[in-house]
Amino acid sequence: VPLGASGGVFVQAGGSLRLSCAASGRTFRRYAMGWFRPSPGTARGFVAGISLNGGTTLYDDSVKGRFTISRDNAKNTVHLQMNSLKPEDTAVYYCAASSLYFSVGKLVRAYEYWGQGSQVTVSS
Repeated sequence: VPLGASGGVFVQAGGSLRLSCAASGRTFRRYAMGWFRPSPGTARGFVAGISLNGGTTLYDDSVKGRFTISRDNAKNTVHLQMNSLKPEDTAVYYCAASSLYFSVGKLVRAYEYWGQGSQVTVSS
């Protein structure tokens, strides 16, 4: 399920932004989806994840209450709505797909397909 992402922009602190990731193929609904960004000590730190049918979501504590992950299986897309952005949210954001999770998970190595990344820059 090759992935392509869009939505990277500059935004002021306190602002909002939505990232989107589109998948090709007809098996999108069989994959748990996640968003990752670099974090101290790792090139791909977990940000948010969503289960196959969208019924379960999981967030890193750093974004809980500010970010919302969603998916549209009919359109093969996953979104990350980011509100109340902070300068420390500045990063390249990657969407990823995993066939190994029945629900949702945060292990990088469980995700087999990765998008090319979207740059998000939050100015103070």
